[in-house]
Amino acid sequence: MEGITKRFGDVVANDDVDFSVEKGSIHALLGENGSGKTTLMSVLYGLYEKNAGTVSIDGEPREFESPRDAMDAGVGMIHQHFQLVETMTVLQNIVLGREPTEMGLVDTSTARSDIEEICSRYDFHVDQYLDTKVQDLDLGARQRVEIVKSLYRGADILILDEPTAVLTPQEIEDLLDLMEELADAGHSLVFITHKLGEALDAADEVTVLRDGRAIGTVDAAGTTEAELARMMVGREVQFDRPPRDPPEGDFVLNAEGLHVRGSRGLERVTDVDLGVREGEILGIAGVQGNGQTELVEALTGLRDVDSGTVRLNGEDITEANRRHRIDAGIAYIPEDRTTEGLVQDYTLVRNALLGNQTVEPFADGGMIDWSVVNDHAEAIIREYDVQPPDEGAKAKSLSGGNQQKFIVGREIEHDPDVMIASHPTRGVDIGSIEFIHDRLLELRDAGMGILVVSSKLDEIQKLADRIAVMYEGEFMDTVDPETTTEEELGLLMAGHDAGSGHGGGAGDDAPDGGSGRE
Repeated sequence: MEGITKRFGDVVANDDVDFSVEKGSIHALLGENGSGKTTLMSVLYGLYEKNAGTVSIDGEPREFESPRDAMDAGVGMIHQHFQLVETMTVLQNIVLGREPTEMGLVDTSTARSDIEEICSRYDFHVDQYLDTKVQDLDLGARQRVEIVKSLYRGADILILDEPTAVLTPQEIEDLLDLMEELADAGHSLVFITHKLGEALDAADEVTVLRDGRAIGTVDAAGTTEAELARMMVGREVQFDRPPRDPPEGDFVLNAEGLHVRGSRGLERVTDVDLGVREGEILGIAGVQGNGQTELVEALTGLRDVDSGTVRLNGEDITEANRRHRIDAGIAYIPEDRTTEGLVQDYTLVRNALLGNQTVEPFADGGMIDWSVVNDHAEAIIREYDVQPPDEGAKAKSLSGGNQQKFIVGREIEHDPDVMIASHPTRGVDIGSIEFIHDRLLELRDAGMGILVVSSKLDEIQKLADRIAVMYEGEFMDTVDPETTTEEELGLLMAGHDAGSGHGGGAGDDAPDGGSGRE
């Protein structure tokens, strides 16, 4: 791709970008949210028409008016949000639009044979559930279906857009192994990501975009995360865990003997004790789906407690609703910003009101003072560097990182005693990650008690003063991030005894704090 420029009205998404990929290689396209990565690849895939520049494949200039043109030229794209029909089977999804026919009917036998040959060639296991509906597959399996679908259509060049965003650590490892196998077989892969470690682990070369421009291309083996971060954001980025003395404040949030059921009536949290001190970050690590969501919902008042007690500053709030807990001082950064944190079709002004709609100075006598709310939204945007700085913009028009910064700002401005942050940097770029981490650490240093739930071990180890590891609804152990390795955390996350000898639940030293699983 040479001199690629793509505009949306007055916005220049790609500005004179050069980008090339060698055959049989993995090329990471790295950049912050909004840097132009997906736009550039959407031009290659025929989703967007470029305003200037040339696309060549195997030295031949090509013009793509649609994704079908790109697929005919051997380009396939696996989108961040899967393009599968959930009510159809795996086989039906793979051949959709390219069904083999015999006498006017779909030749299922030939389709099955062709798919099985692809799976055998690359040691996939998709052929084991060809007759399963997509809605019954986990996310890792759905992604493999998307890859097989592209290979079935003859893709030599595969674009993977943020492919690890929704995967567990084990699924990420499996995907990176699969990408290497595809490259070894002669396919060329473009790996769109904003995760530095994954780019270095997976890629042969890395191209960095910033503000729509190509900053440079480097060999993955000859660079570092610090150098890539500097290229991405234009300045040095702090990665190290800041030094910290053990917190000594009083406990502000306690849970004792907590049992919580999930949406299907099964117990998802079993006899959990935890305590969060003033001026402390308690981290909860674990592979997603081990009860963290239900635990957080029970603490924030979004889910009923089956048995056990939740206390805030010594007050029993087990039966209190969400409204009472907000007023009492519990702020919440939800794990899904698009459906739980923001109303996507609301402006930032209206989203700034959420959680404040019944309290002064935003409301008086049941009437909302919109001028105060507008000033409040402007203050959040300014203080938390939300881009674009337009309080009248709808939430859905912002990048993921800017949406998250707005939510963090809104929750902090409640002036809470406790912040519960669930996956606070999921799907956001390195600049926004650094910003959010800095804000959480500032709040901790100012005396706030903070509970952070994350499946990202580097995030937990950087932020937390103590780490409780959750597996199948229970706390396996509570460990010191200064002395615990990623390998030990990984074993605990998988339900194994890491041999750390730390022992105890996340409520150690708390009143009635229980012990962890042994």
